[in-house]
Amino acid sequence: MEPNVIDAGTQNFNLPHDVVSLPSKGLFYKSKKKSIKVGYLTANDENTLIGSINMGNDSIIMTLLRSKIYEHDLRPEELIDGDIEAILIYLRNTSFGPEYKVTLNDPQTGKSFEHTLILDELNIKRTEHQPDENGLFTTTLPKTGATVKLKLLSFGENIELGKMADQYPTGRVAPTVTWRLMKQIVEVNGDSSKEKIAEFVNILPIMDSKYIRQFIRDNAPSLDLTQTVKAPSGEMVNFDITFGVEFFRPFF
Repeated sequence: MEPNVIDAGTQNFNLPHDVVSLPSKGLFYKSKKKSIKVGYLTANDENTLIGSINMGNDSIIMTLLRSKIYEHDLRPEELIDGDIEAILIYLRNTSFGPEYKVTLNDPQTGKSFEHTLILDELNIKRTEHQPDENGLFTTTLPKTGATVKLKLLSFGENIELGKMADQYPTGRVAPTVTWRLMKQIVEVNGDSSKEKIAEFVNILPIMDSKYIRQFIRDNAPSLDLTQTVKAPSGEMVNFDITFGVEFFRPFF
């Protein structure tokens, strides 16, 4: 870890900040915090963003979170994606306001058009299942009939998986699906041993693998980032809000 970097944010409690409610309601963290203190973007952060044009989105996001989250007991790496989205939207709203312009293509004419959405109006996705006291979901797989306990991966774990894939030998296909499943599945039919989970994942039918991905996608607390708008031709266009330098483009 890089404690000197992480502490840069957690030591700034006296700087201007606000409290951001987390879509997760803290259910997946040891601290169980439903909201956290987040600082405003400053001129110094503007330097960071301008210097980050050639950085990957994950690096940009981690740099901002490390300097803007003012909490001792909740590190940026531990956050799930939905909570990170809420924090990034807060940072943008307090810097530029809630209006966000996107350029889209009209599927009927092929011409581009602009649409302005209001970030304040984004809703939290409704989920059917609730995690237990340890932040784990229990479900039964449709093909094998196995009962599994699943966890949501943190931002840090997702970054780790991305680095593992990047470092995989050139010309070989990285087993990213099984890597992810081995992190997401924490128990199979009451057995939480890593050996049992690895054995189970290696013979898991595709039907069950797809079910797990969809289950997690449907039940991970997050903002509804999929939007639908009407193009000038009258056709409906779906698009997803994404994060990174482009999300903070008023700086540039």
